[in-house]
Amino acid sequence: MRIVDVNEIYSPTGGGVRTYIDRKIEVLAAMGHELIVLAPGREDRIEERPGGGAVHYIKAMGMPFDANYGLFWDAEPLRRRLDALDPDVVENCSPWRSAWVVAGWEGRAIRSFFMHNDNLEAYAKRWFKPVASSGRIERAFAWYDRYLGRCLAGYDTVVTNGPSLTRKLAGRGVRVDATMPLGIERGHFSPTLRDEGLRAALLQQCGLPAEAQLLLGVGRHHPEKRWPTVIDAVRRVGTQAPVGLVILGQGMDTRTLEKHIADNPHIRLFRPVYDRRRLATIMASADAYIHGCGTETFGLVPAEALASGTPLIVPDGGGTAEIAHPRFAEVYEPRDAHSCADAILRMLGRDRAIVRRAAAVAATRVRSDEQHAADLVAHYAAVIAAKDQPFRRSA
Repeated sequence: MRIVDVNEIYSPTGGGVRTYIDRKIEVLAAMGHELIVLAPGREDRIEERPGGGAVHYIKAMGMPFDANYGLFWDAEPLRRRLDALDPDVVENCSPWRSAWVVAGWEGRAIRSFFMHNDNLEAYAKRWFKPVASSGRIERAFAWYDRYLGRCLAGYDTVVTNGPSLTRKLAGRGVRVDATMPLGIERGHFSPTLRDEGLRAALLQQCGLPAEAQLLLGVGRHHPEKRWPTVIDAVRRVGTQAPVGLVILGQGMDTRTLEKHIADNPHIRLFRPVYDRRRLATIMASADAYIHGCGTETFGLVPAEALASGTPLIVPDGGGTAEIAHPRFAEVYEPRDAHSCADAILRMLGRDRAIVRRAAAVAATRVRSDEQHAADLVAHYAAVIAAKDQPFRRSA
């Protein structure tokens, strides 16, 4: 089966979506399928992947507020590339221009709208939450759901990346045909990678002794990630207990976060770690993983942390909360630094050995990306069969 993913939120410097797509290319190739991504770029170029599949960058305009991403506007280059590739499935994940281009393309492929996020939750509610209730915001932006309904009418199937997103969309009357929970590359992550020497070195970077507690955060420096909430919470906890925070990432808010941290020596920002083994070792060596974003539909990085046997401190909202069992996790009210600080203190007050043992048991049950890919391909095959269309059989 050949799948072409028209993906405006894929970027070489992106976060969770890039990680998901890069791994998906590998997994599908190993299964005998082919995934080709059409992504906005500064120039036309093709990046072939060693095991099969590719990323085709198509020259497009940049996104006004985030230089990491681009926007498709001209339909013709996309249509020409789709004609040449003649896929069995075309995926799209953006509700803007590319959605209409894919829906209107006249090729034989089935169209799949793959929901990675919910713009109403990620943007409208984030912007207006301080002045309006969730219900009022949803009513004010009901036009967006109506628009989304018209957009999705051109697709053969609408897929979400997890039950949290399905519930939110279905609750607002938005069509969903299948829920395909994501998975992680389980092979990289393991509690056995814990390195006490690395842990002590990271605490030393935070100006703290090895007896202190090390919290880890990973993600883009972007307003939706809510790092200021986490930073403020750790600052509060620091007046009562020795705790250090290391955040791996970069982005449009890096300068803002640096100013927010100011001269606090116990909170450090480090650049992203792209080497998966190194990242997995850092995750396994932290005493707890802490997350700020409560609107993500699937917590990819928290799932990786859990697969590393690391306890979780996460917002009580979005996809991340779905994996936060009380045996190894503490939750807090999203966007609330006081609630986050209380969750950190609760975690620090627990028996470290017991909570890590519970996280290590849960690590073996984290869903893999191979399971996700197999379920997704089976769903697409069923949709193709229902349309009585032939497709390229996997090897």
